[in-house]
Amino acid sequence: MSDIQIRLKLARQDFTLDVDLTLPAQGISVLYGASGSGKTTLLRCVAGLEKAPSACLQVDGVVWQDHASGVFLAPWRRPLGYVFQESSLFNHLNVHDNLRFGVRREGKGQNPASLEEAIALLGLENLLQRRTEQLSGGERQRIAIARALALQPRLLLLDEPLASLDHARRQDILPWIERLRDEVKIPMLYVTHAADEVARLAHTLVVMDKGKAVAVGPVADVLAGIDSPVVLGDDVGALLEGTVQERDPRWHLAKVHVVGGALWLRDTGVQVGQKVRLRILARDVSLATSEPSHTSIQNILLCVVDSLAPDHHPSQVLVRLRCGDSIFVARITARGADSLALASGQSVWAQVKSVALVA
Repeated sequence: MSDIQIRLKLARQDFTLDVDLTLPAQGISVLYGASGSGKTTLLRCVAGLEKAPSACLQVDGVVWQDHASGVFLAPWRRPLGYVFQESSLFNHLNVHDNLRFGVRREGKGQNPASLEEAIALLGLENLLQRRTEQLSGGERQRIAIARALALQPRLLLLDEPLASLDHARRQDILPWIERLRDEVKIPMLYVTHAADEVARLAHTLVVMDKGKAVAVGPVADVLAGIDSPVVLGDDVGALLEGTVQERDPRWHLAKVHVVGGALWLRDTGVQVGQKVRLRILARDVSLATSEPSHTSIQNILLCVVDSLAPDHHPSQVLVRLRCGDSIFVARITARGADSLALASGQSVWAQVKSVALVA
């Protein structure tokens, strides 16, 4: 499948959407930013629900829109699935009939196998005879996703699908979205302003601000940037990919190998050999210029200072660290950085106080 090409320019009251993106035709590309940054507007333009006067949009080698040649495929002619914040189910129909109605309305009823596959993928077999008022918010969104998948789309659009759910329901549905990402070879554009969803789901991260894409790239690279950090406050941090190396039943810990070292973290039942994604927050990393000893901190890595940048409060700085090919970030006081005389290229020991398993 070819890359997704999106070039759009559309004037709105508060900003002008102006983007030129090339996104991979696999995995989840997350559109991230504050409310009003243009995320949903971009998604609606891709769906054809808003017509940008200057646009060129190509998916899987097919031109959906090109103002220069006068091409504009109507929304119903674009092979996509769209999942909104609200599931929009019919209360007078049970789950199975809601799913069949959505597919039949789009003219895809000739392939019932696609609907059955979507039901199995989202684990809906036991819900099919339920009435909609008997469903949790997470269950309703799983049904909405299954309905979109059953259309056999070439692109799946998800507009803050978890925004209306409480924390517990969000945790219920996230594993299903991960399964969708890993098992279905359909590219997704996923809108959110939640940093934890970015860390857990994204392959590619597009940071939106006032209608512009101010940062684009692999999620780990974008999150590790410190000159203009895309996540602020206590959520500043980095992602690492690793493989579970061993489990320690005595201390209920798991050892994860990452490029450049290994990290111990709480054992949540992960299996040896399993690939995982780790989140290290900048606030949980301290630095030393000599190897620490007699410390309770279990994760100590020899790193090289890549760069330093002021944090948003003048008392602190962000330090970008390189450990092999792994990159993460430390937040320390400016006084501490000065006392250690930190500089690019310097070797330091990073003490990682906490590591979170996010996927």
